[in-house]
Amino acid sequence: MSWDLLWYGLAGLLIVVGIVGTILPALPGLPLAFAGMLLAAWVDDFHYIGPGMLLLLAFLTALALIVDFVASLLGAKRLGASKRAMVGAAIGTVVGIFFGLVGLLLGPFIGGLVGELSAGSTVRRSAHIGLGAWLGFVVGSVLKITLAFTMLGVFLLAIWL
Repeated sequence: MSWDLLWYGLAGLLIVVGIVGTILPALPGLPLAFAGMLLAAWVDDFHYIGPGMLLLLAFLTALALIVDFVASLLGAKRLGASKRAMVGAAIGTVVGIFFGLVGLLLGPFIGGLVGELSAGSTVRRSAHIGLGAWLGFVVGSVLKITLAFTMLGVFLLAIWL
């Protein structure tokens, strides 16, 4: 059995786990997928995936991570959230990671709600801001998944073309 085959298998596993990690919590999805693509490029001596392509894939990875974090903040801001609500949404998003899928879904909402309440807003307004943070999180997640499949498509096209 060739070592290359083993390395390619590990690279494929990293890519699959990474793509799944864009949906499931507690997995650093796109960094894992990027690591798998980098490993596959290394095994192939960077024949099909060169430095330019790796830079593009790294850029897409970084963009997806930024979009994922900033989206819930922008969702709250669009509705006129206070700075406390924005900080609350960010904290809720980060803390939510540690509570699985439920935490990821509720974290931005609860953080935005609590932050806006602490700024003196009504419960109704605070809930509205929390909803905006949650919607931003959902939009960010969809964009992150889209970028993950874009990365995969770019990677596969570079190999096949």
